[in-house]
Amino acid sequence: MTHVPVMAQEVAQYLVWEKKGIYVDATVGEGGHTLYLLKNFPRIRIIGIDRDREILKRASENLTRYRRVTLRWGNFSNLRNILHQEGTVKVDGVLLDLGFSSFHIEDSGKGFSFQQDEFLDMRYDQKEKLTAYEIVNTFSVGELADLFYTFGEEKRARKIARAIVEARKKNKISTTRQLREIIEKAINRRGKIHPATLIFQALRITVNRELDHLSAILTEIPELLNPGGKVVVITYHSLEDRIVKKTFRNLKNQGKFIIHTPKPIRPAKEEIAMNPRSRSAKLRAGEKL
Repeated sequence: MTHVPVMAQEVAQYLVWEKKGIYVDATVGEGGHTLYLLKNFPRIRIIGIDRDREILKRASENLTRYRRVTLRWGNFSNLRNILHQEGTVKVDGVLLDLGFSSFHIEDSGKGFSFQQDEFLDMRYDQKEKLTAYEIVNTFSVGELADLFYTFGEEKRARKIARAIVEARKKNKISTTRQLREIIEKAINRRGKIHPATLIFQALRITVNRELDHLSAILTEIPELLNPGGKVVVITYHSLEDRIVKKTFRNLKNQGKFIIHTPKPIRPAKEEIAMNPRSRSAKLRAGEKL
C-alpha cells in the first residue's frame, strides 16, 4: 500500500510551475508524492531519490505503470552528481519531505520506533558504519547528554544519559525495547509525548547525519534549479525547520531567492484527522530568481 503523502495538494501548488518540466522528489520514500504529481501533471518527468534501497523497491512497485519517473539510490546531498548521471544539469523543482515513512516504523526492522522490539540500528543506508547500538553502548555520559539535548531538545538529557551508562554496565543495550524501558525508569512520563520519543529522534538524526545533509542540499539547490525553479521542504521538528527558514532567508538576502511561505503551511484539520502523523508537518517553499 502506498504511503499517504503529507499535504500533497499544497506540494503540487508550490512545486509545479513548468507543466513539461523535470522535478526531483529527493526523498521519494514509497512514492506517495511522486504518484500524486504524476497523476495530476501528465507531462512532467520526475527523478525520485532515496538512500534506503529497501524502500526504493516499494516505490518501484507503486510507480511501475509510469514511464515518466526514474528512481535512483543515493543521498539527496549528492543531488548534483545524481543529476549529472541522468544527463541533467538543472531541474524545475525539488521536493524534500523529511518525515520517515510508515515502512520505517512498522516494517523495516531497523529500530526506528520504540513501539517495536528490534535491534538498535537506525541506518537508512546500510553502508554507513555508525549505528544507534554503537552510540548507546560506547558514548560517554557527556557525549550522550549533548546528543540528546542538541538533537532531541530533551531537558532531562543528562539524567537519561546516566541511566543508559549504568544499565549497559550489566548488559549491552541491543534492542529498542531495552532502551525504552531504561528511559521509562529514568524519568516519569509527563504529557502526551512518550519520554523515549525525543531520544529516538536524537539517535536517528545522529546516525544518519540528517541535519548535515539537509544544510548541504539547501545551500546547493539554487545552483541546480532553472530560473523560476521551485523548492518545497516539509519538516517535522523544530531543528529541521530552523535550518530551512534560516537558509531560505540567507538565499533571499543574497538576491537569489523568493520566499513563497513567510509563515509555514500546516496540514488542514481534516488531513490531520485522516493522517495523525501529519500533525507536526510544516511546509516551506521558495523560488530561484
